[in-house]
Amino acid sequence: MKTPSMIAIAAALMAAPLQAQDVPRETYTLDGVQIALSLHSFLSPEGVAMLRLVGQNRDALALFVPDGARFAAMALAPEDGLVKDGLLAESAVAVADLPSLDEARAAALDGCNAARSGGPDCVIALEIQPE
Repeated sequence: MKTPSMIAIAAALMAAPLQAQDVPRETYTLDGVQIALSLHSFLSPEGVAMLRLVGQNRDALALFVPDGARFAAMALAPEDGLVKDGLLAESAVAVADLPSLDEARAAALDGCNAARSGGPDCVIALEIQPE
């Protein structure tokens, strides 16, 4: 006879593969902002290097966060990545100067999902917030 606890355990085991795997994260501090990178497994070595450059280089950071900007985020489509055919993927969407990190994430995801070529929904790869 199946008990409620056996059913709950079976349901949890069946759902486990569907849960998102842990994504490695790196955090940098530069010019009064905190930069968090989510290094998704679909990123090419070139894409990872480009994201790391934002966390380590003032000029690269300034492209995302102009002086006085508040919160920023970048979303990427897993099927497109950050770099596609040597160019920035069209579905890579970065937004800046929003009033909260949640709003920056939502705006980046909305823009990315509207631009992606197909496949899974977009994910956040870069977050920037004041220290």
